[in-house]
Amino acid sequence: MKNFQNCNIIFEKQFGQKARSVFFAPGRINLIGEHTDYNGGRVFPCALTFGTYALARKNDSKRIRLYSMNFPENGIVEFTLADLDYNTIHDWANYPKGMIRYIIETGCQIDAGIDILFYGEIPNGAGLSSSASIEMVMGVLLKGLFDLNLDPIDLVKIGKKVENQFMGVNSGIMDQFVIGLGKANYGILLDCQTLKYSYAPIKLDNYDIIIMNTNKRRELADSKYNERRSECEAALVRLQTQVAIKSLGELDENTFDKYKRVIANEIWIKRAKHAVLENARTIKAAEALARGDLIKFGQLVNESHISLRDDYQVTGKELDTLVEAAWRQPGVIGARMTGAGFGGCAIGFVEKAQRERFILQVGEFYNNTIGYEASFYIANIGDGAKEITKDVM
Repeated sequence: MKNFQNCNIIFEKQFGQKARSVFFAPGRINLIGEHTDYNGGRVFPCALTFGTYALARKNDSKRIRLYSMNFPENGIVEFTLADLDYNTIHDWANYPKGMIRYIIETGCQIDAGIDILFYGEIPNGAGLSSSASIEMVMGVLLKGLFDLNLDPIDLVKIGKKVENQFMGVNSGIMDQFVIGLGKANYGILLDCQTLKYSYAPIKLDNYDIIIMNTNKRRELADSKYNERRSECEAALVRLQTQVAIKSLGELDENTFDKYKRVIANEIWIKRAKHAVLENARTIKAAEALARGDLIKFGQLVNESHISLRDDYQVTGKELDTLVEAAWRQPGVIGARMTGAGFGGCAIGFVEKAQRERFILQVGEFYNNTIGYEASFYIANIGDGAKEITKDVM
């Protein structure tokens, strides 16, 4: 953990005592399968080695006191276990508050107050799922401190409920799922309709995954994310008059082509087309990676971005500039936006020998085109949310 000793010093300064336990939840990237999770399709994400840390100890009151090193100007956010409603003033702290509320509603007993310091390594608004990381680190923290009988899937579902019902973002289950169940050096091929999943080794040989951050903040709740979901739901209702399906993820391309006319709205057709074809691409991409066909995998990654740009229309100038610059670089097998879009990050699969040149060339082109710098990170694939007290204390 970076700056752990500093975190502990700040914890003691804020709360008067040292922390007793430390928990971690990663960020995530999605290799392919974008905007398919809430459409009942497949996704292929992996957890990262950087994310959100939470230092904690129980206190002698019924009060929850939260402090974030990322938002020190907010000071300590404080509330009682009897007052767990959403509060605009509490800003970021509504994510852990929602986890407490919904875990208590499952029948679990949280019978003491807690002091918690959060330290996040995920750039705010980057689309690497900082909110789900906060939710899941809070979930494993409560499970650990209070010995709760909740398994990782329980915490994943509660995290999604916080996002949807407490925060008002109509997102799918992918982010919480991979952050909760991630495994080092593996991706997760997840069917979001059934929650059936399998781990797939990420063997990229001489290639790195490079995260390219547009540095344009992506405010999910304020974006057109919910609008896209509504458009897909409208298309689904029309299709259900002709086809016995529960989600767009159940359709193959041929069936969609046969019945898409019943949608009778060109925008809705484009949205549904992306959901159906992206689902198929995700399955093909996982198969290509499993057999070591990196060229085919890269082609599918590129097709994913084109579909997100043209049919789903969630990329924008910043993401398109990064991805299209990446496509022109030597040693690149594929690149696409990752996450919800509307800013945030893209990923490129880049030959290790070309890594420095890639970052230099893409960064320079982006700065010249957009007017400010992009940030670049090498993505290492790590484990899901867990307690790490013994590793750092």
